[in-house]
Amino acid sequence: MAQRLPSAVREALDRGVAIPALPLALTAERRLDERRQRALCRYYLAAGAGGIAAAVHTTQFAIREPRHGLFRPVLELVAEELDRASAARPLVRIGGVCGTTAQAVAEAELLRDLGYHAALLSLAGIGPDDHARLAHCRAVAAVIPLVGFYLQRAVGGPHLSYGFWREFAAIDAVAAIKIAPFDRYRTIDVVRAVAESGRDDVALYTGNDDNIVLDLLTPYRFRAGGRVVERRIVGGLLGQWAVWTRRAVELLDACHAAVEQGGGTLAGLLCLAVAVTDANAAVFDVANGFAGCIAGVHEVLRRQGLLEGTWCLDPAETLGPGQAEEIDRVCRAYPELNDDAFVARHRDEWLEG
Repeated sequence: MAQRLPSAVREALDRGVAIPALPLALTAERRLDERRQRALCRYYLAAGAGGIAAAVHTTQFAIREPRHGLFRPVLELVAEELDRASAARPLVRIGGVCGTTAQAVAEAELLRDLGYHAALLSLAGIGPDDHARLAHCRAVAAVIPLVGFYLQRAVGGPHLSYGFWREFAAIDAVAAIKIAPFDRYRTIDVVRAVAESGRDDVALYTGNDDNIVLDLLTPYRFRAGGRVVERRIVGGLLGQWAVWTRRAVELLDACHAAVEQGGGTLAGLLCLAVAVTDANAAVFDVANGFAGCIAGVHEVLRRQGLLEGTWCLDPAETLGPGQAEEIDRVCRAYPELNDDAFVARHRDEWLEG
C-alpha cells in the first residue's frame, strides 16, 4: 500500500496552494548551478508558494540522462531547502516521475526515500491504451501517492479519455490531478470524471497556462447519483508560476476570496485573466508552438538576476524568434503581473551560501 499524505499536507493541498514547477539553474558550461538553484527554491517559498514540484517538465526531463546525472542531485537539493523552510508551515513536496513502468517505480521509490509526498506522473509514451496506462499508474501508486497529469499534446502528452480519468480516480492513492491539456473539453472530462467518481479527496489543480484565472474561478457542476455535485479547481501547479511567483500567490488568494465572497471582485479578476493569458503566450512562446517555453521562463528569471543565463541542457533549446520582444511587450503592458521589486529586495539574501 502507498503511504498516505501527512494530514497537514493533505489539508494544504485540498485548500489550494501555488506550486511552482522548478526550472533548472545551469552554468554556461551546462552544469548544475547549485547556488542559484537553491536561490530559486528560497524565492518561491519566500513568495508564499505552498510547495515545489521538482524533476518535472520545467526542470527538463533530460536531467535523468546518465551523461547529465542530475536527477537525484536536484531532488536532494530541493528536499534540503524544503526541510529548512517546513518548520513554519506544511509544504507540499512533489517530484516528477516518467518513463517505463520499471523506471517510474524506481523514480517513485527515490522520491519516497527523499521525503517527497507525491509523484506527478507523466504518461507520455505509455500505452498503447487505457488498460496499459492504468496498470502503469497502479504500479507507481503502490509506492507513493499520485498526482495525475494531463499533459498537453503539443509537448508530448497523450489524449486521455473520460473513461481513463474515471478509472484513475478510483485508485486509492490518487491525491490530486494537474489538469494541463490546454483544452476546455478535456479539462471538463477530468473534472466530471472526478465528480462522478464520488471522490471528494482528489484535489484539482490547474496546469492550463492559457486559462489560469478562469480555471480557479469556475464552478463545475454535474449531476451524479441523483444529486448535483460541484467541484472546483483549487490551486495551480504551473511552469508559469515559476516566474513572478509572489504575484501568482496573490492571484490565487484573490481567486479564493472571490469564490468565498460570491464574486464581489469578479470583474477585476476576469480582466486580469486576459492579462495573465497574454503574458503566458509570451513567456511560453505560443507563437512558435511552445518551442521556447523553458527558455522563456529562464529569460524572465535572468532579467530578475535569479538565473545567470537561459541555458538548457539541450543547446538547441533557446528563445524562439521574436520571443524576447514579446516578453518586453507584456512586461510593459502588464507591470502589475511582475514581482521585480520583491525579488530585488531579497535576491542577494537568497543567493547567499
